[in-house]
Amino acid sequence: MNDTPSDVDELYRRMLLRRSPVERLGMACRMFSSARALARAGMPATSAAQIRRQMLLRLYAADMPDDRLRERALRVIEECRPQ
Repeated sequence: MNDTPSDVDELYRRMLLRRSPVERLGMACRMFSSARALARAGMPATSAAQIRRQMLLRLYAADMPDDRLRERALRVIEECRPQ
């Protein structure tokens, strides 16, 4: 669904393109951090490994429709140790 008028979309696009690549990357990183914080806020407090697993599924499950790919990614996440 897109309920934004095309002239407003174009104005917003031009405003973004006036920013430097570094500024746009910073904006994207802050948006991703906010999305992670919102996703994490809805999860019960569990182990770090469980949180990583839940985050992977919540953020990327739709991008991994293949069950084998999803299970492999989950195994990697479970083996991952934060640095």
